[in-house]
Amino acid sequence: MLTNLLSGDRPRSLILTLLLLAILAALALAPFLFPGVRSLETAARICIFIVLVASYDLLLGYSGIVSFAHTMFFGLGAYGVALTSTHMGRGFDALIVGTLAGAVAAAILALLIGLFSLRVRAIFFAMITLAVASAVAVLVSQLSGLTGGEDGLNYSIPRELTPAFKLGKLFGISVTGKILNYYLVFFASLALFLLLLRIVNSPFGRVLKAIRENDFRAEAIGYRVVLYRTLATCLSAAVAALAGSLFAIWLRYVGPATTLSFEIMLDILLMVVIGGMGTMYGAVIGTTIFVLAQNYLQNLMGVAASATEGLPLIPQLLDPDRWLLWLGVLFILSVYFFPTGIVGRLRAED
Repeated sequence: MLTNLLSGDRPRSLILTLLLLAILAALALAPFLFPGVRSLETAARICIFIVLVASYDLLLGYSGIVSFAHTMFFGLGAYGVALTSTHMGRGFDALIVGTLAGAVAAAILALLIGLFSLRVRAIFFAMITLAVASAVAVLVSQLSGLTGGEDGLNYSIPRELTPAFKLGKLFGISVTGKILNYYLVFFASLALFLLLLRIVNSPFGRVLKAIRENDFRAEAIGYRVVLYRTLATCLSAAVAALAGSLFAIWLRYVGPATTLSFEIMLDILLMVVIGGMGTMYGAVIGTTIFVLAQNYLQNLMGVAASATEGLPLIPQLLDPDRWLLWLGVLFILSVYFFPTGIVGRLRAED
């Protein structure tokens, strides 16, 4: 049954299996294992970004398509929920309508971009997606009457998903709507990840791999390369929009900096490379490592700087303000020692 649930795509590495089980258990029990606002925020962000990174890997790793517009689709899903919640009021109907509207809008926009751009060479397609994403980000910033501009939108979600909703205690932890919100994010993210796993291990996914390896040969044996790439782009965009909707439901705030920023696009690329391209499990490993480093590396460096206070030079190098430098060093080391990503390396060793 577990093999069917994973669409026949087993981790194929004992170490990788243990890592994935540890991450799954930690995320599933996060409200009880790691009580606290910051740890719950980190766990929710990991869940959402696993889906976002996996949806991008459907393009980059499985289809060989380089796109810089993924945060645009992510933002469409987030703004869909924000706008419907603002205009329809706090209710589950607003969340459902916003989520569906964002996914449909992302798929339609991806279809238009794909039909007009996927016939050109890869580098030109990447530049086109970058231009479209930049134009949408500028448009969102300028339409302040609708989108809130640079300030973004704050909105209300159903009370059952907020800290004000109390359910009692479980294992000594006060169960509130915030925890219910977290489990909504967790189970929705898990379902979307399993859906992507099913897609890449289906006949459709195998055709995408064939196109990635040699698109001329795939076209020669009868596959319509542009059609398959366009469908992959639409699927990837729709799932990214659904991840954006979950992010909006969790955060209760949407702004250009939190959903449309090019920095998020760079983070997605880093997570894909760290985990390993062309494997859904790479999204899990890469996202978990990267988000944990983003949230806790600065604190760890502060502890290390205090512990080495009497030594020359080392406390200055470990100053928490230099955490981005060390994050870059960690990324360079991961690429050097794991050129096929962590998952690729672990699978090769077994």
